[in-house]
Amino acid sequence: MISESSKGEVVTTTVPPSPSNELNRDDPDVLKHNAALEKKLMRKIDWWLVGFYSIVYIFRVIDSSNYANAAIINLENGTGIKKELNFSPNEWSWTQSIFSYSYLFFEPPNTILLKKFRPSVWMFILILSWGICACSAGAAQNFAGMMVVRFAIGLAEAGFYPAVLYHMAFWYKPSEMPMRISFFYAVGQLSSALSGLLAYAISFMDGLSGLSGWRWLFILEGLPAIVLAWVALFWLPDYPETARMLTEEERKYLHGRLADTAPSGKDENWSWAAIKELAQSPTVWTFCVFWIGHGIGGFGVTYALPTVIYDLGFTSTANSQLMNIPPYVACFLFLNAIGYMLHQKWIRPWTTAVAIEFTTIVCYIILITVANPTVKYIALIVATSCAGSAYPVIWPERIRAWKAPWLLNRNAQPEAPKMSM
Repeated sequence: MISESSKGEVVTTTVPPSPSNELNRDDPDVLKHNAALEKKLMRKIDWWLVGFYSIVYIFRVIDSSNYANAAIINLENGTGIKKELNFSPNEWSWTQSIFSYSYLFFEPPNTILLKKFRPSVWMFILILSWGICACSAGAAQNFAGMMVVRFAIGLAEAGFYPAVLYHMAFWYKPSEMPMRISFFYAVGQLSSALSGLLAYAISFMDGLSGLSGWRWLFILEGLPAIVLAWVALFWLPDYPETARMLTEEERKYLHGRLADTAPSGKDENWSWAAIKELAQSPTVWTFCVFWIGHGIGGFGVTYALPTVIYDLGFTSTANSQLMNIPPYVACFLFLNAIGYMLHQKWIRPWTTAVAIEFTTIVCYIILITVANPTVKYIALIVATSCAGSAYPVIWPERIRAWKAPWLLNRNAQPEAPKMSM
């Protein structure tokens, strides 16, 4: 007891107490100081983590969505990707779907490897790999070459989103993550609109230096990822315990405000018990069923959006790229609104997710049964907004649900919440 008292006295004389410190916690001066410190600290963390990851996510989405844009770029000039590489409809479908297969097989081990590497190093590997592979797609000469490149892009990108969530868990409370994840993911949806604008501009480079427009599309949209990979390696903060941008006072305060179950940069152990607990959690299987259904029905429209818009019949291929912009801008606005309402607890995550899926089904029925192109385009905008909003609605709830039991018993299996990421 004496040592604890002494320890408490030392802390209060050097830095203001953290939220977990019992001494002087009701002191108005201490509370005012802590409020100012927390505001400054969270702004700094948001800038370094949410800000950087949002920028990276812009180009990750561009690199993955440019294949849909490549489907129709410069079709009128006879230099489209399908014609130049002699793709049959079946082969084109395979080059699209192989991307998802690599996601399926490599997303779990990608996330596990983050336990063995510092976040900055692992992000460097992932971002550099997909940047190089994205540029390499511009050099593909046949079906086999494109299959290899697309599989490699999916392999590299598979670990990015789960790794971002895992990394954020070192810095934020579970209750603070939904709004930040919504913003992060919404920026990615907005980048899909940027992808259409870039595809429109790059289509005018068709034939430049002997390269078709679709080759320039892959090359130019892959280069920013290579640059950002080096930024991640040298400037991305890993853990609160080692972050150079934090002062000692900020580091101690951040440690005090996080839950005992929050992952730590000092934890390097692998826990099979955590895997067993994960497999026994009913929320895992509920989440998986929902996500499989959404992956099939929700994301399908985004993979073929430029082609669907072009097939509506009221624009050229170049203008179809521009008409990709409104659906993703609408998704950006809708997703931020949803994130804010979830943060304010005005709506419930699972209820919102069910409403999103129901609305998507209604939009698909309209696309099948209604002949008017304008009505179909409006339905596409709504469906795209819903398809891009389910991920950030459910993922934070998945994290919260898994953490909650361990918060009731903080001495039990501290690895379990970390591995659930």
